[in-house]
Amino acid sequence: MIRIILIGYMGAGKTTVGKALAAELGVTFYDLDWYITMRYHRSVPEIFAERGEEGFRDLERRMLHEVAEFENVVVSCGGGTPCFFDNMDYMNSLAETIYLKAEPEVLGMHLRMGKGRRPLLEGKAPEELDDYIRQMLVEREPYYTKAKHTLDVSLLDTSVKIQESVKLIREMLKI
Repeated sequence: MIRIILIGYMGAGKTTVGKALAAELGVTFYDLDWYITMRYHRSVPEIFAERGEEGFRDLERRMLHEVAEFENVVVSCGGGTPCFFDNMDYMNSLAETIYLKAEPEVLGMHLRMGKGRRPLLEGKAPEELDDYIRQMLVEREPYYTKAKHTLDVSLLDTSVKIQESVKLIREMLKI
C-alpha cells in the first residue's frame, strides 16, 4: 500500500510533482484544495470569504482526515495544512510525508507565474510578496520540518526537472 503526502509552501510544486509521482506509481492523486472544492462546490477563496481562515482550516482538517485514510494515493496539501491542529502528527502517523523545500525567490517566481487565486496573497506587490513568503517560511518551517523526508526542489520549469524530483522521491522512499 502506498500513501504519500506532500507538504510545503504554496508554489513549491506539490501538485505538479504529486501528479507526476502518482502517474508513475499508478496510484490516485488528490490535491486537498481541489478535493475540498469538489466536496463543497466552492473554491478555496470563496470558502475563505464565507467562513474566514479559521472556518476554512477546520474544514481542511476534516477533509485531510478523509483523504489521508485512502490507500494507494499521493496527496498534496495546501501550504498551511501542516501548521494547524495536529495535522502534521496525524499525517506522519498514516503516511510517508515529504516536505518539498524551495528558496523564497523560487516560490515567489512560481506564484507570480501561477494562474490561481491565492487568498493569503491577494493585493501584494512583487516585493511585498517576497517579504511575505520569507516571513511565512520562518513561521511554517517548524511544522514543515516535522515531515519524515525533505526534498530540496529548485525551479520546476521543465518536465525533465519534474521527473528528476519524482526519481529522487522514489529513491528516498525505496519504491
